[in-house]
Amino acid sequence: MQDESPRRTQAQRRAETRRALIAAARTLFAEKGYADTGTADIVKAASVTRGALYHHFTDKAEVFRAVLYEEAEAIADEITQVTSTEQSPEDAFMDGARAYFSAMTAPGRARLLLLEGPSVLGVDAMREIDRATGGQTLVDGLRHAQSAGALHGLPVEAMADLLSAAFDRAALAIARNAPEKDYEAAIRALLTGILHPGPATAQT
Repeated sequence: MQDESPRRTQAQRRAETRRALIAAARTLFAEKGYADTGTADIVKAASVTRGALYHHFTDKAEVFRAVLYEEAEAIADEITQVTSTEQSPEDAFMDGARAYFSAMTAPGRARLLLLEGPSVLGVDAMREIDRATGGQTLVDGLRHAQSAGALHGLPVEAMADLLSAAFDRAALAIARNAPEKDYEAAIRALLTGILHPGPATAQT
């Protein structure tokens, strides 16, 4: 037991350092942008050494990826808290949409995930982060709707991809002070068409 305690304490210190770096980087990236934030800025804001940063991350891009992953996880958690398989597909998606829009109003979050992220890491990397966190929630929701008799044969993966883009566009507009109720109404109409397509749109 005496040997385990120092190791556990060291692990806790490492975790605290990593958290401090990510928190400092998140603030700087949101305020200044990725290009205008240097590793020296992150180290200073986190009150750690440059060596500590490079112990946890290979470069600034990896710090940025960690920041975005945590942001995406936080959004997924908020959506999960308000949705369940006991709801109707429409209610689950609308509750999830409102939770998403609300989560995306966190200061700097829309800029980080929807503007800086794709520009710095690329679309494919952002898709990986999305699918590892909130994106899978969307796929699961569509599969649940399909099992409940909705979608009428429409492809789940393709619909998830298109819905994700629609949600992102709405979130970006709302973050720029567009009327949230207008985008909620538009999303509701879009979801109604997806979940209950007419004969011309359903797959045969």
